[in-house]
Amino acid sequence: MRLPTIRDIEVRGRRVLVRVDFNVPMADGVVSDDTRIRASLPTVKWLLDHGARVVLASHLGRPKGKPTAKDSLRPLAAHLERLLGRTVLFAEDCVGAPARDALAAAARQDPPAVVLLENLRFHPGEETNDPEFARQLAESGDIYVNDAFGTAHRAHASTEGVARLLSPAVAGLLMERELQYLGEALEAPRRPFVAILGGAKISGKIDVIEHLLPRVDRLLIGGAMMFTFLRAQGHSTGRSLVEEDRIPLAAKLLALPLAARIVLPVDARISQATDGSSPSSVSRVESLPDDAMGVDIGPATCSRFEAEIALAQTVLWNGPMGIFETEAFSGGTLAVARALADATARGATTIVGGGDSAAAIEAAGLADRVSHVSTGGGASLEFLEGKALPGVVALTERADPVR
Repeated sequence: MRLPTIRDIEVRGRRVLVRVDFNVPMADGVVSDDTRIRASLPTVKWLLDHGARVVLASHLGRPKGKPTAKDSLRPLAAHLERLLGRTVLFAEDCVGAPARDALAAAARQDPPAVVLLENLRFHPGEETNDPEFARQLAESGDIYVNDAFGTAHRAHASTEGVARLLSPAVAGLLMERELQYLGEALEAPRRPFVAILGGAKISGKIDVIEHLLPRVDRLLIGGAMMFTFLRAQGHSTGRSLVEEDRIPLAAKLLALPLAARIVLPVDARISQATDGSSPSSVSRVESLPDDAMGVDIGPATCSRFEAEIALAQTVLWNGPMGIFETEAFSGGTLAVARALADATARGATTIVGGGDSAAAIEAAGLADRVSHVSTGGGASLEFLEGKALPGVVALTERADPVR
């Protein structure tokens, strides 16, 4: 079923409860990275331009069902106000009298102010998808919009419960964009289709590998997870991170008929310490020393990966190639980021999964030179595994909205 969006409904004069993902990094009570906030602006501005009364709901951090000062969304109201150029009122709670009072105050302004509700996760009912909490939350809207792809893999009150209480319940522009790029990559990619997987553990990417392998032309493996594959090939990996219990699974993957599509590193940067305090060198993967650990892919592997990416028409990247937060070990990740930017300039569709790979391409200053950077790490992984996302299912199972 086609995913209904805000373009399909009439919003003028109506209260629109929008689930956004404002789970952003904070430093001393100030937003230190507003990428996710800026990603929500097209939806918020579209609703405002079409006369909606906008009410925003989000979580921040992991407050475990209790209010905490450090996880309050209050500092985000002023930050959002500056980005929007529109008054943003803050509700001291996401339900009850504080929410009602903020909505009433917003309605008295001309034009109506935007309302930002307090942290949803200050209530235990959010994460347990409590029906009563969902009902109270739904009181703030006539219409529901989910624009929080980063939380769509969680069946919480604000992502699943409310969507079944308010009608119409539709997707925002960011949600639509996320599903469009990821969905087309899986179902109808322009070829060659190259996927790049990195990160620390193979255990977190097993289902992704199995789901992607029949769909891609090449699957490039980097990050610490490469060492589990190398051990499965019989190589010594020194002190590198290896999931011992996953070696048989890696061997099974490498024995599949489609395993020829998997491209493993041929060299690695190695060091005695992960924090960059010890000198590093490059070693071929078949001769890694016993007293060192792999911290990044090596230059020969970078060249091989760059060549594969250069041939691609669709590229999907999820996970760094090494310990990229340590500058000395960021070379492989930066090489992949630059290769994606170059591929985009040549006309390829390039998609960066959320989480660490999104942080890496932001740090490289190349986020605006790829086709799409996902805002959802866990959600994008589960989507790539072929799993249904509860926050999306709750929208698609609804009848098509009537304007």
